[in-house]
Amino acid sequence: MKTWGDGMSIKIYLDNDQFIAGTTLKDFGSPEQNNMALHVCEDPLSIIENRQKLAAALNCGIQDFVCANQTHSANVHQVTVDDKGRGAQSTEDAIVDTDALYTFEPNTLLCTFTADCVPVIFYNEASGLTGVIHSGWQGTVKEIAQKVFHRILEEHKCDPKDIQVLLGPALSQEKFEVDADVYDKFAALGYADDYMYFKEETNKYHIDNQLTVKKQCELAGIPTANITIDRTCTFKSEEGFSYRQDKKTGRHLSFILRKGN
Repeated sequence: MKTWGDGMSIKIYLDNDQFIAGTTLKDFGSPEQNNMALHVCEDPLSIIENRQKLAAALNCGIQDFVCANQTHSANVHQVTVDDKGRGAQSTEDAIVDTDALYTFEPNTLLCTFTADCVPVIFYNEASGLTGVIHSGWQGTVKEIAQKVFHRILEEHKCDPKDIQVLLGPALSQEKFEVDADVYDKFAALGYADDYMYFKEETNKYHIDNQLTVKKQCELAGIPTANITIDRTCTFKSEEGFSYRQDKKTGRHLSFILRKGN
């Protein structure tokens, strides 16, 4: 983890000449504990202040942010230069009904918001592709990650072997306990059995959403060696926002930006 500027807590996964990617962390010393989401906040101005601090830490502007109104869909949007700034300071102009964003534009900070769901960050050095996916359990059973990569590979002729994937902090299998209705949806995928177990004492199923998403990336053609997972549990970590633990919690912002001139 790197902590930059005014105590801004950020976990950086990637920072080189071409890309910077990471996720913001819960921070009790920041407004609303460093919540980054305008759709769940007490004061929008505090969220904008947090985002401005993040922008300064990443050496970009808040108008370089692109955010979506996430709905646990399997919808994906290709971000163009005209989208820059959408959702940055208001939910009203955010990308509508979308849980995945990708772009080939430089200096564009793609954002996804999570509090237990799996944030997926991806990039391709050869093509300049960057992207983010919000995969809660509903998005996972809709196979959003697989659909996003299939679309990119088909429409843009990217080689999946050139795509690198980062899975950010999420609810651990231990803490992700569900009833049979959710278990049945995962079981119906046909490849998630290894990532689930049943606990007789509580009569609950436990699902590893991160490993299910990882499997979907692999099924889309992404090599296993290209996939990195942050196994931090958002429920157990003091730096994690967890909706399951606290329904009024804030959100992490997971991001990626391709640096340009």
